[in-house]
Formats: sequence, C-alpha cells, structure tokens
Amino acid sequence: MTTPSRNGRRTLFERGSWPEARRISEVLRRETTGGILLVAAAVIALAWANSPWAEAYFALGDVRVGPAALHLDLPLSTWAADGLLAIFFFVAGLELKREFVAGDLRDPRRAALPVAAAVGGMAVPALIFLAFTLGGTDGAASGWAIPTATDIAFALAVLAVISTHLPAALRIFLLTLAVVDDLLAIVIIALFYTRSLNLLALGLALIPLALFAVLVQRRVRSWWLLIPLAVVTWVLVHESGVHATVAGVLLGFTVPVVRRAEGPGPGLAEHFEHRIRPLSAGVAVPVFAFFAAGVAVTGSGGLGAALGDTVALGIVVGLVVGKTVGVFGATWAVQRFTRARLAEGLSWWDVLGLAMLAGIGFTVSLLIGELAYGAGSDRDAHVKIGVLVGSLIAALLATIVLRIRNAHYRRLCAEEAVDADADGIPDVYQQSPEPERSTMDDHPSRQGE
Repeated sequence: MTTPSRNGRRTLFERGSWPEARRISEVLRRETTGGILLVAAAVIALAWANSPWAEAYFALGDVRVGPAALHLDLPLSTWAADGLLAIFFFVAGLELKREFVAGDLRDPRRAALPVAAAVGGMAVPALIFLAFTLGGTDGAASGWAIPTATDIAFALAVLAVISTHLPAALRIFLLTLAVVDDLLAIVIIALFYTRSLNLLALGLALIPLALFAVLVQRRVRSWWLLIPLAVVTWVLVHESGVHATVAGVLLGFTVPVVRRAEGPGPGLAEHFEHRIRPLSAGVAVPVFAFFAAGVAVTGSGGLGAALGDTVALGIVVGLVVGKTVGVFGATWAVQRFTRARLAEGLSWWDVLGLAMLAGIGFTVSLLIGELAYGAGSDRDAHVKIGVLVGSLIAALLATIVLRIRNAHYRRLCAEEAVDADADGIPDVYQQSPEPERSTMDDHPSRQGE
C-alpha cells in the first residue's frame, strides 16, 4: 500500500498490479454475498429472539448433538462457534499465508500501512474498553479484545447496500487490513482466552496436522485423506483447551502458495480457497451469526440494562470512536513519518470513511465475548447488544462519509475499467506511474516540501 516514487517520496494507497486487483475483486465479491447472508441471519435471529416464540429460538441453540464419549456432545450454538467458525478461520489462514507469500504483506514497504492501521485499529478500542471497565471487580475488563475486530463480510454488505463503488486501492487496503486483523485476533484468542491447557492433547494434535501438511505440500487434493486429518486435528485442539478455531488457521497455514512466476495456473491454496470460501461465507458465518446474534432487546434485561453496563458502553465507544481514531491515526502517522502522500484522486475523507467502516465488528467480536464471559450469561447478552449497536452506528457514520464521495468513486472506477486496446487488462495497470508522479513532485507548489 506504500510505493516509492522517483524522488524518494512514497505514495499511499497505490492500486498495485492488475492480477492482485482482479483477485481482490473476486474475493470481495464472494465476501459481499456472504455478508448479505450474514446480515440476514442476524436480523432473523433478532426478530425470533424478540418474538412470542423466543423460547423456541433459545431452546434450539441448547440442543445437544455429538458423541459424548469424545466430550463432543455440544449445543448447536457451540458447534456453530467452535466447529463452523473453524472453516471461516481455515479460509482466513489461507488468505493470511497468501498475503505473506505472494501478496502485499510480503513487501515490508507495502505492508507498513495496513499493518500499522490494523494495529492502531485494535490497540485504541482495547484501551477505550479498559478505560470503561478497568475499575470493576467483576471481571468486566476480561473482554478488552471484543471491540478490536473488524468484520469484513459485514462491512462489504454495508457497501453493497449503499451501492458505494470503492476504487481498487481502497478495496485492497480494506481486505489487507482485515487479513492482518484476523491474524491478530487469532493470536489474542490463543494467548488470552485459553482457560486451561492439556499439553498431551495439544501435542497429539501436531501428528495429524503434520500429516496434513505433508500431503498438501505434495499437492494431494484427495478429500477422503485431508478431511479426516483436519477433523482429528480440530478434535484434539478442542480437547487441549485452546479454542478449536485456532486449528483452522494452523491447517490453512500448511497449504502451499504458488506465486504466479513459479508456475502456471492456480496453486493449491487458491484451489482450496475457491472451493471452501463459498462454504465459509455462505454457510458457516451466517449460521454462527444466527445462533450468536439472537438477544432480547426488550424488557428489564434488554437494551436499557445493557447500555447501563460499562462493558456494553466500552464496546460501543470502542467500535465507533476507537476504530476510527486507531485506523485513521495510524494511517496519518505512516504518512507523517515517511513523508508519503495519498495517491492521486484520494483524500483524507476516504481514509476517514474506511476507518469508520472498520468499526463494524461482528463475527469475531461475538466469539470473543462468549469466550470472555461465557455463552448465555447476562454479560454475554450485553456484549451482543453492544456489538450490534456499535456496529450499526459505525455503519451509519461510514455510509454518510462514503456516500458523499460516491460520485467521485464512480469516476475513479470508470477510469480503472477503461481497456482501449481490448487486451483484457485495464489501461491504468499498463501505464508507468513515474511521469505522473514526477510532474506532481516538480510542481512549484510542491517545491520546498
């Protein structure tokens, strides 16, 4: 996201290469569809949980299935959080490895901006949450990581609903920010939300994980070999006390990524991502949202009680204010200390809109809330309300800022789509950026900077 210019100054939010832009567009298109399903599932859950049939909704989540001998007779809501989200995190692991091996994160100069924005966007909300809850003696501060996560699918669903056309550079930044965000979230879950640790089970989990790694390194695609190994790895990680979704990321990390220069066609990571991402975005995450988002917002323990709890207030302010300040402030700091400048056609209003959009936290936020306070507890209900209210406010504020700039985005997207020579590659990706940058750098108004 940060590229050098001829005179040594750097440019933030460059659009990058055509293959990367095309890949990002395909990923975001699939995530947008999943995001719409996620929002629909959350709305259905909320409506059902606040209807005369609310008892049936909560009873459904408590239905236990699975083999008791393996300690896997779990409620459906737990299967959604521990089992289905492992699929989501497997895809996240694939995306993470691809970014580190063949994407923007392999180049420290390009990675600096999204990494800094992700770290800022997690640190500031956590500090705000602690400022609200640290004085309590009832363990309220244990949920400090709840407002740190950005839900890329939910954010893309908002963009789809408001029909905002972000240019390629902003789309790439948003996805890369979310990828780093997922990595940090997994580290936080593994390090801070592991209650007890069974070293034997954790050690045994390394055996099927290693076998899975050997097979995928040899480009084996046979589902009847890989799926059983993945399931055994998941079961052992679940038994170890580490949250089972971590198994998904570890499995994803083992899959090899092939750079375009190293061979024709898609690599195994792209093959798996193409097959599994629809399952993740279209089934796993919406089903989790259905079981996790249902909360009673009326009555004595509803919205009023939740917003009187410092936990819910810390989440709302963390998502709305903390994410905006963290992402925007970190981006400004990168620009300030590297003396970089925004790419032509972009302004700080665009950065502000993306920073507000990053305040939409849902899937991982709800998961961390359950880990911090216990699924089904009163405080867990307050977490759900805080996440929903904070995400809604962040979405509305981002909508206002981004819609104001939407006409400008349409023009930029139209320019990026021009393919005068009809070779399948937009012309902007075939032009050397140097003359344009040197002209701007040599402009009299810029001399002496």
